[in-house]
Amino acid sequence: MRDVAIKAGVSIRTVSRVVNNEGEITEETRQRVLAAIEELGYRPSKLARALVTRRTETIGLVLVNIANPFFAEVACGVLDAAEARGYNVFLCNSMDTEQQERILRSLADHAVDGVIVYPGFGGGDSLRNFAEHHGPVVMLNCFFEYPGTSRVMIDTRRGANLAVDHLVSKGHTAIGMLAGQARSLSLMRRVRGFREALRRHGLPFVKEWVLPGPPTVERGLASTLQLLTQHPQITAIFAYNDLLAVGAIQACKELGRRVPDDCAIVGFDDIPLAAMLAPPLTTIRVDKYELGRQAANRLFDMLGNPGTNFPPIYIDVELVVRGST
Repeated sequence: MRDVAIKAGVSIRTVSRVVNNEGEITEETRQRVLAAIEELGYRPSKLARALVTRRTETIGLVLVNIANPFFAEVACGVLDAAEARGYNVFLCNSMDTEQQERILRSLADHAVDGVIVYPGFGGGDSLRNFAEHHGPVVMLNCFFEYPGTSRVMIDTRRGANLAVDHLVSKGHTAIGMLAGQARSLSLMRRVRGFREALRRHGLPFVKEWVLPGPPTVERGLASTLQLLTQHPQITAIFAYNDLLAVGAIQACKELGRRVPDDCAIVGFDDIPLAAMLAPPLTTIRVDKYELGRQAANRLFDMLGNPGTNFPPIYIDVELVVRGST
């Protein structure tokens, strides 16, 4: 910075103001300083700045399974919002509660300013500890809340309602569900919405027609084979996510049940693959990029307004009708 000041014929403080976009500086002086910075290849020391401001201009993003296209789009929303603010992002992949705890400890050791987390099953203590001792936490699609945390939610109950309403409008009265991972709070909301919609249409909620399991293609295949073999009267399936729905379509083909003639299928998320299937998948669309962008902006709001309680943000959903129904 001293070299830049000498080169531009200004004070070190003026260079600092230009670098940090502070103070009233004439455009001529600003351009002279910027030219000196460019010529000398000067880059501000983020470490030195962090020691003064107590901010590292980094955040953590902890997702459940980045191999899932859903989370890839969420990550893009976070990364773009962070780049617009001059922040870097540590992208982390957590597959269970213990790994989530290790990741949060590591992010705390790296002094990130805050974190965005799609929590796994449990892990609330580690989130509470991070928020209390290290920085704000934004939780994605998570029901519980603690001081120092905020939430960005998908309206999953409404999505489940839309799926059932659509299937009933097509004449289906025996509807099963591939319910995703057990103990998931998000799962509970989707099951609740599924149950509410059935009740509203005067249809029974049959516990044996709801199969939990990891939200993967493989589990969708296995669960649908089990569901349709044990309960052949089922003519429609609502899946926790599109990956399960992909497996359900494969299972129907193995069983010789035509989709949608013999079994209609609705997914959730609208990942890019959904429109490419044969038949294309009817699904509940979630704006995944917006989910990530809103989460990042909420975290920056929390960093700029410490101690403020922010209400949850809800991301709306919509039904996208395609060939599988």
